[in-house]
Amino acid sequence: QVQLVESGGGLVQAGGSLRLSCAASGGTFRSYGIAWFGQAPGKEREFVAAINWSGGSTYYADSVKDRFTISRDNAKNTVYLQMNKLKPEDTAVYYCAAVQTYSGATILGHLPEYDYWGQGTQVTVSS
Repeated sequence: QVQLVESGGGLVQAGGSLRLSCAASGGTFRSYGIAWFGQAPGKEREFVAAINWSGGSTYYADSVKDRFTISRDNAKNTVYLQMNKLKPEDTAVYYCAAVQTYSGATILGHLPEYDYWGQGTQVTVSS
């Protein structure tokens, strides 16, 4: 059983930056692919970014490409999402999710489901 805890959300002005963290416990972290999802008010949860077990493969939604960067530190059991050039439309609750797989990040970005989810962290971008 893996527990995921997100942190780092907050209120930021358009054009600003935030770094989200997803801390994992209770499992063999380096055997899990990790993804970030965002859920805006009144909308379905959407894929944002994914990283494979080693950190050697990443994949992004078109809407965040060149603005967001996903990375991981397996020694610290943590995945990060660096969010730059934030836009009001990035406002959402951001969740990290884990699945036990050695697949590459592109596959992670198209998985129909994940095994474990965090509780989410709110990101609000003001115009």
